[in-house]
Amino acid sequence: MNILLDDIPYNDSLYPFGVLQSPVHVRIGICTILEKWKTFSNHAIFVSSQTKDLPASFQKMPANVIPSVKFFDELNEATDTLPSTHDCKVLEYPWHIFEYNNWAIRQDFQLISKGKTSADISSTNQLICPENIFVEEGANIMFSILNAKNGPIYIGKNTEIFEGSMIRGPFALCEGSRIKMGAKIYEGTTIGPYCLATGEIKNSVLMSYSNKAHDGYLGDSVVGSWCNLGAGTSNSNLKNTAGLIKMWSKEKNAFIHSGYKSGLIMGDYSRCAINTSFNTGTVAGICCNIFGNLTPPKYIEDFTWGNERYIFEKAISDINNWKKMKGHEITKQEIESLQKIYQTK
Repeated sequence: MNILLDDIPYNDSLYPFGVLQSPVHVRIGICTILEKWKTFSNHAIFVSSQTKDLPASFQKMPANVIPSVKFFDELNEATDTLPSTHDCKVLEYPWHIFEYNNWAIRQDFQLISKGKTSADISSTNQLICPENIFVEEGANIMFSILNAKNGPIYIGKNTEIFEGSMIRGPFALCEGSRIKMGAKIYEGTTIGPYCLATGEIKNSVLMSYSNKAHDGYLGDSVVGSWCNLGAGTSNSNLKNTAGLIKMWSKEKNAFIHSGYKSGLIMGDYSRCAINTSFNTGTVAGICCNIFGNLTPPKYIEDFTWGNERYIFEKAISDINNWKKMKGHEITKQEIESLQKIYQTK
């Protein structure tokens, strides 16, 4: 069966994600949406925005659907029709990423660990429910507490957890990432590939190549790729009134209700200064450099530099500086994608 992931309608609804890259590259749980389909499905997978020549026949699936274990089990037995999605999750807004991340980690953990044996873990660590902990080869974990009583813990290959870290599942640490000393990480958290994290983190997702390298609180939040949170940065995730929170929706061009717990949504290539305090339900766009004496507004537009507009050439230079720190350089395709967004303003 050929399966077409229809990603085109979801750019604005998942903003600031799904703009620079297709929404299929959104990470929720352990894997991105596309990684889930390509890894756990035995069918041919195509993406609407990335496929020039479609096969003669295909089954269309909305790209914002997050498949469950049961869905993939039924899918891999099917030949010409898609199974029901009644027990799957659907991403309609960016805050659904952290809302559903606890569930998504559990689903991915079952799929990834099925039929496999975990690598050994150093006896210097304290493990609670070790049967719910899966460690890939090359991971280095020393003198830490891993509590998988209430949910699984996945540790990806070539990762490192420094001494004194305390982690509660469900939790995912993806390939090449590091957790610094004394981290306090709560359930529902994913640290994506090649990230650096510490401090207090709860029910949050760092997509890839991003840093939360110092103390400070990150809760009920999603941080895109190639982002950096300055030392002491924290966000609020609960109003003082304990009331409903509103977050910016690009699709609706308005602030809309996002539930009772909503922290920070930060787009790719954005950064903030030390001791930045984000209001409850803040949305920061793509390529923002956030600094100043005041608390940032609840909606920070793309290419914001302090209180001004980022000069495009300066923005590209700064991104490249950050990428070089992790052994990469900005690509021509990235520059062209960023320029298209810059020119729409």
